Amino acid sequence: MTARFINSETPVKEVALKSDLRFLETREVSMIDEALGNLGEFGEVRLIIHKGRLRYLVTQRSFDALKWTPGKLA
Repeated sequence: MTARFINSETPVKEVALKSDLRFLETREVSMIDEALGNLGEFGEVRLIIHKGRLRYLVTQRSFDALKWTPGKLA
């Protein structure tokens, strides 16, 4: 199984998934979509799969230090 990821560095990146996950529920897709929408210009969303089910969604925000202005990290 592969997943396709899009970021600012490379147009499309394919990654092999090492799990038994086959389907996402509608609420899980909504949660992933919301997390992606809140990342801003940089960041990543990681999906942690446990026993074939989505268990955790981990987000990490990154900021461009060259574009930083006081009060913009919140």
